Amino acid sequence: MNATMNAKNHFDITVLAGDGIGTEVTPVCLDILQAACDKIGGFSIAFHAFDSGAAHYKKTGVSLPAEALAHAFKSDATLLACMGMPSIRYPDGREIAPQLELREKMDLFAGVRPVKTMPGIPLPLEDARGKKLDFVMVRESTEGLFASRGNYRIEGEGDKEAAYDTQKISRKGCERVFEFAFRLARQRKTQGHKGLVTCVDKANVLGSFYYMRQIFDEVSKKHTDLEANHIYVDAAALQLVRQPWIFDVMVTENMFGDILSDLCAGLMGGMGMAPSADIGEHNAVFQPCHGSAPDIMGQGKANPTAMFLSGAMMLEWIGFKHNHPAVLAAADLLNRAIVQAYASGTILPVELGGNDGTAAITAKVMASLVSL
Repeated sequence: MNATMNAKNHFDITVLAGDGIGTEVTPVCLDILQAACDKIGGFSIAFHAFDSGAAHYKKTGVSLPAEALAHAFKSDATLLACMGMPSIRYPDGREIAPQLELREKMDLFAGVRPVKTMPGIPLPLEDARGKKLDFVMVRESTEGLFASRGNYRIEGEGDKEAAYDTQKISRKGCERVFEFAFRLARQRKTQGHKGLVTCVDKANVLGSFYYMRQIFDEVSKKHTDLEANHIYVDAAALQLVRQPWIFDVMVTENMFGDILSDLCAGLMGGMGMAPSADIGEHNAVFQPCHGSAPDIMGQGKANPTAMFLSGAMMLEWIGFKHNHPAVLAAADLLNRAIVQAYASGTILPVELGGNDGTAAITAKVMASLVSL
């Protein structure tokens, strides 16, 4: 189907640069995205930026303005850089985290963390056969231990005083994230991957995880063309260091996914190489896994690669959602440009011991994109 045959050929993107290095990696990412889309043609894309985050909270008392949230709901996707500063907190001591509010209010239940290593950079691990890593961590993003965020309770007095956070694992939450994981595995299988979904839990200790595992087994029976297995979270951490290439699609609870996805970012070389998406039934937010990095803000050292890769994920999601070949082609072009730039061996981000910061990496990716 040609792009001109699509009912929708214009896409509006909500942009939330947020805090710290977010204001540095966002503008260059928008330039890269626009260049990729213009080169493919057949559709248009518009970016609509809103202030939000810790710095905005400090000025206004609001971390996520109502107009930004409303626009995110009606736009085709949201591109978010990073939010939060350790020095700026809510009165109860929590860090400012509007990205969590977006997940909750937009019901973005599937946190997708691709783990795909880049050529041309030093890596802590890769397959003994020289094969690069390429698997996906899917994190349930609305429940788990995070469900009690902001609603913990303290009971008792003196030496009997204790604080409680309550984990929530529901049938609905499990079924929809497991279905998502199996659909993703099926899509990856057509691209030559294993077609394997691994449930990461702690079913040998906690009843809520045994409940989760039972639902996983129920859902797996609907997908007999795919493989399914289980692993305890501690064993998963071991295998992610020992032989991460055994995984294809991993799916797990919110807190476990939060922790293991950072381990996965380490396998890729660092947080600056790790993209992510939070996807719901109708909306999606795309953002790099890194934080606002106040220690390097304003120094030009930030690695924009994760932001570029998150932007490519956004285009791919929009393209699949609207069955739009041109948008999918733009996503593919951007991904190939990033890989080609790194494969040249001329990029080594500051976080990996090199000298390339935001401007240098952007220039090399842009040159690669133009040459393709």
